[in-house]
Amino acid sequence: MKVILLRYGEIHLKGNNRRFFENALLKNIKSTLNGETFKLQHISGRYLITDYDEKREYAIIQKLVCVFGLHSISPAVVVENEPELILAECKKISVTGKFRVTTRRASKIFPIKSMQFSAMAGEVILDNCPNAVVDLHEPDTVINIDIRENGYTYISTQTIPCAGGMPVGTAGKGLLLLSGGIDSPVAGYFMAKRGMTIHALHFHSFPYTSELAKQKVITLAKLLSKYTGAIKLSFVSFTQVQEAINRNCDRDYMITIMRRIMMRISERLSKDVGAGAIITGESLGQVASQTLESITSTSAVTSMPIFRPLIGFDKLDIIDIARKIGTMETSILPYEDCCTVFLPKNPVTKPRLDRVEREESKLDIDKLVNDAYDTLETIDISPEY
Repeated sequence: MKVILLRYGEIHLKGNNRRFFENALLKNIKSTLNGETFKLQHISGRYLITDYDEKREYAIIQKLVCVFGLHSISPAVVVENEPELILAECKKISVTGKFRVTTRRASKIFPIKSMQFSAMAGEVILDNCPNAVVDLHEPDTVINIDIRENGYTYISTQTIPCAGGMPVGTAGKGLLLLSGGIDSPVAGYFMAKRGMTIHALHFHSFPYTSELAKQKVITLAKLLSKYTGAIKLSFVSFTQVQEAINRNCDRDYMITIMRRIMMRISERLSKDVGAGAIITGESLGQVASQTLESITSTSAVTSMPIFRPLIGFDKLDIIDIARKIGTMETSILPYEDCCTVFLPKNPVTKPRLDRVEREESKLDIDKLVNDAYDTLETIDISPEY
């Protein structure tokens, strides 16, 4: 019988609340495979998918590799813990080039020790594969024989890495400021990898920004949702805020004031949706608004934690990860976001808090925040595979 073995990693380190993390992972696996036919079992530190459509095996695996909490996946064949049955299954394995057999004998009542049984299986494979050669150190193929305490052995020739991390939903909720650029989807990816549920917020500036810019953010949220699960995506109009700043304030301080108002709105939404932190894609020194002084000024208007998972990343590192998770090509589409509207030629890079507050005093901050918040709209984003 064919099965798919699912291994989890960091959850093993959990103590008395380990079941909480296992149940969250189980729920996320079932949600990810919604629409597929399968059964799911829990066997001694791993999950087992059975009774699935073998024609859908590749599609199922492609969905599962994005589930945070899973360490690796192996399509496998399962037989009873009988040496003859296991070796008979090994005879069916076709391999060329260098290979190694690794036996794990969790069932200590199995009559043959692991290294001895690996040698026996290797001989059987060599007899049937004339172009194969054993290489214990640098094999092209590793054949895993996993002899479990439940009376069954799982034989696999492929171990597929998964996303790792912790199951989404085990570390609270965060509000991701999803700009439409390269960095913020990557930031959301990393916080979801640590178990955070993501609610995303995008500020738009219609008519200065187009409907295509909004659609770009929706597409990014859909791409991200393959890893995070379903996302609620909120939109807030920022047009009146930017126009007011442009009319009344020193333009060099525009970006700093913009971001401080964004933080005020984000804090309000976070409290309304039960998010415990704000997540941004900021990387120290990358642009004028991400210097130490700018970040300090922006953070000063909120008492909420602000998570910046990319703060020490090089831009090229962020780009590599964006490519890996599939958001890069969408992020670089040439549709402007609100941060490019009324962009000053010389934005201040080391804003003094007293000067920022003096410029802000020229505005009715509370009214701007309230009016912007009144434009809030939220849609549900589901993964598309």
